[in-house]
Amino acid sequence: MSKALLGAWLLLCLFISNEGGAQTMRTKPIRVLIVTGGHDFEREPFFEMFRSFEGITYEEVQHPQAHARLTPEAGKQYDVIVLYDMWQPISEESKEAFVQLLKAGKGLVALHHSLASYQTWDEYRHIIGGKWHMEKWKQNGTERPPSTFQHDVQFKVHVVDSKHPVTRGIADFDIRDETYGNFEVLPKVKPLLTTDEPTSNRVIAWAHTYGRSRVVYIQLGHDHYAYENPSYRRLVWQAIRWVAGR
Repeated sequence: MSKALLGAWLLLCLFISNEGGAQTMRTKPIRVLIVTGGHDFEREPFFEMFRSFEGITYEEVQHPQAHARLTPEAGKQYDVIVLYDMWQPISEESKEAFVQLLKAGKGLVALHHSLASYQTWDEYRHIIGGKWHMEKWKQNGTERPPSTFQHDVQFKVHVVDSKHPVTRGIADFDIRDETYGNFEVLPKVKPLLTTDEPTSNRVIAWAHTYGRSRVVYIQLGHDHYAYENPSYRRLVWQAIRWVAGR
């Protein structure tokens, strides 16, 4: 075999190998670790939503055991973290492990009340892109009152960027859900959803990066009214896929 033919054959083998690997990655289920604890929720309809997601497998880990799974080594067992917790205690060791996991590129989707976790850990708001404040806080030197919530509000959600992978194919929609008001949204994030509902912040979902990780926060998701909403379900599914790089 001539050198030219040998070179062409090797390139073809490499192409086929790369294509096969890419196809396997596209068809392999996304492994999701769902972190809960610190806040009650309607378990059956919540996990039914995840069972309905095509191409996704999941497992739940509850606090206080969750931090042992949020490390670079344990992170090899899953592709995406979904935070649905509202937890406060965290050791310095666990903080560092979580940061290193995200800096390595692990995808993160944070839902609803996870915005209020780790009130005394300032780096967490940079990870999520915002914070629900339990106490008075300052923004640009101005004191703000604590964040608020309101149950069972019917309101309209506006899609800011219909071309983003998280919101693609989703039109403006109505939802019955819990609203949050006066929470912090960092200026670096990319807004995905807004609302004009007066009991809520205007921006209620966003995307950004932390280290090498894609991060999405979605304020919606208090109970079955949200879990069963088709637009919300698609939003969460597409957020998981996007942070996983699919």
